[in-house]
Amino acid sequence: MAEETRYITCVLCEASCGLEVVVDGPQIRSMRGHAADPLSRGHICPKAIALQDLHTDPDRLRTPVRRVGPPGEEATWEPISWEEAVDLVAARLVAIQTEFGRDAVGVYLGNPNVHSLGALTHGVNLVRTIKSRNSFSATSLDQLPHQLTAWALYGHQFLLPVPDIDRTDLLVLVGTNPMASNGSMMTVPDFPGRRRELKARGGRLVVVDPRRTETARIADTYLPIRPGTDAYVLLAIVNVLLTEDLATPALYVDRVAAVEEAVAAFTPQRAEEVSGIPAEAIVTLARDLAAAPSAAVHARMGASTQAYGVIAQWAAQAINILTGNLDRPGGTMFTSPAVDVVGKGLMGTGHLGAWRSRVRGLPEFGGELPVSVLAEEITTPGEGQIRALLTVAGNPVSSSPAGHRLADALAGLDFMVAIDFYVNETTAYADVILPPTGPLERDHYDLIFHTLAVRNTARWSEALFARPEEARHDWEIARDLALRILARRADAEHPGGVKALAARAASTVKDLPKTVEAQARFRTPPKQQLDVLLRTGGHGLSVGRLAKTPGGVDLGPLEPQLPGRLRTPNQRIDLAVPVILDAIAALDAARDETPAAHLLLIGRRHQRDNNSWLHNSTRLTKGRPRHHLLIHPDDAVCRGLADGDRVRVTSRAGSVEIECALTDDMMPGVVSLPHGYGHNRPGVRLREATALPGVSMNDLADPAHTESVGANAVLNGIPVTVDSISGE
Repeated sequence: MAEETRYITCVLCEASCGLEVVVDGPQIRSMRGHAADPLSRGHICPKAIALQDLHTDPDRLRTPVRRVGPPGEEATWEPISWEEAVDLVAARLVAIQTEFGRDAVGVYLGNPNVHSLGALTHGVNLVRTIKSRNSFSATSLDQLPHQLTAWALYGHQFLLPVPDIDRTDLLVLVGTNPMASNGSMMTVPDFPGRRRELKARGGRLVVVDPRRTETARIADTYLPIRPGTDAYVLLAIVNVLLTEDLATPALYVDRVAAVEEAVAAFTPQRAEEVSGIPAEAIVTLARDLAAAPSAAVHARMGASTQAYGVIAQWAAQAINILTGNLDRPGGTMFTSPAVDVVGKGLMGTGHLGAWRSRVRGLPEFGGELPVSVLAEEITTPGEGQIRALLTVAGNPVSSSPAGHRLADALAGLDFMVAIDFYVNETTAYADVILPPTGPLERDHYDLIFHTLAVRNTARWSEALFARPEEARHDWEIARDLALRILARRADAEHPGGVKALAARAASTVKDLPKTVEAQARFRTPPKQQLDVLLRTGGHGLSVGRLAKTPGGVDLGPLEPQLPGRLRTPNQRIDLAVPVILDAIAALDAARDETPAAHLLLIGRRHQRDNNSWLHNSTRLTKGRPRHHLLIHPDDAVCRGLADGDRVRVTSRAGSVEIECALTDDMMPGVVSLPHGYGHNRPGVRLREATALPGVSMNDLADPAHTESVGANAVLNGIPVTVDSISGE
């Protein structure tokens, strides 16, 4: 066959880069960044190349399998047909819910779901079909404080302003490393190029982080900070802005005086005592933010996954609001996406504490409970106990606090099903695995990341390769499973099915339209649903038009939209949100109880990693080891450690053994382990697992310690001891 040039989207991280791919039949001849793409501008990172490895990986599942043998061990997996698999799963889930109630089935959604159009159009509705309050996702391991703050201030959890990096004069990044991650809650492909452009126009980059990260190394100013103290520093900046009369909020911002009173105790001097950042540097940064023609503060993973993550995220938003940089070109702005998931009501507004977890009483947010309670909700007997679990593209044993405890809990389930194409640390406990097609075999449109992009664009990505006949897309799996659940549930609740339901009393017949509507929604393919959304989006677009435009359509830079874009009842911003101010008062009274002998553990990411997967790609795992515990030389010397020594790292939740590496990139008193490692659990089938050493840093995270408002997992600032075991 003749070579053909195709244009697709990389779906492996939030950058969503456009790729130019040359294919020859089933073979990829070359892959590079698409220079004409208006958002990614030719950028490509090493992860994109791994799309080829993922496509051809012999360890990837392609047809359903059923486990034979005990869970989590070297069990035998036998292939079964799609019909048998879907019927078995639906029968078991409905039977368990019929006997024990709807909440007896739990659901966990992993990060890859937001990178799949079909998962968003159909997978989310599968969860709604199950109708369980025991719903969990990676949100509470990552960005829940970001979404909760957006809900509290702007009226919708997905109304998330992003830095207008292409026009800003001062960019302040707190706990985020876009040189490695390509942006987070900020779709910013080609960050290195955009950083160079910022410098060329005389702008500045300030980075606040406990580690001199890849991004901190290229910053104009780097401020090392003690993990878990971001809220103190950000509140101190708010304090300076208000006490020095530097605040210039918009007219639609209310109750600024109440905020000034709430932050009065959080002075730069107090922030210095707990964070290590000099008070003078904090004051200077506050004044610079107020004086710059435009400025943007963006706090991310490091600021969210700590005990006061919501306060930190609120304070970052408050700084942008008080300096007048919210909704200002070069500040932080809202996108105008071709498919407006907020305006069209495609995503829920959000709510906090509508119900609470059964065992510990932690609040739900947006219909999901915090994943830190998942294990206890499985192991604690009583009404509402989780007896069956559905995971969709998620690996919580690797990514959640004390994953080793969760693994033990999964082994005790009555039934578990996973929609995933690998046998990993979590799916090894499943009774049935339903594998979807890979990223190169499905169409794609970024419903979420166009909403978070630093420029308004729209890009349709057609599948590079046809779906194999024996394979199923994720949306087809969700469709078939949901329809089978609805049918079995109707038979269980109303013998004779939907027709019998229609013949029953009028009080019951009212349920029929909902059932028919759900069936129609599941039978409509993602491409067709997207086309309707594009045609009604106000930009004159359709799937057909985008398909004829390689790289997509440029809809222009971000534009001011407030207050009209707000989803608050009065289209105003109440800066003194009661739930936040209550949390600030509690922080004021809090005292640090970390023992003096302890170090504080933080995570880290690498450009060649993608959470807990892609470790089956030889091209990504080769090269210098990157699994070590990073430790400052001063901390190593006082513990008698040398570079490369094997150490035991112990926390309240557990203990791991790993090699250490000495580096002055670490702030003294802080150590770091990478996220997503530790593929040495029983039953995991990854070719490179034995060749990729490392441990799961999340085995050191304590699920009993959660964020103070929304109960996000605390994965940074974990007190640990580090002891040499090289001589043992």
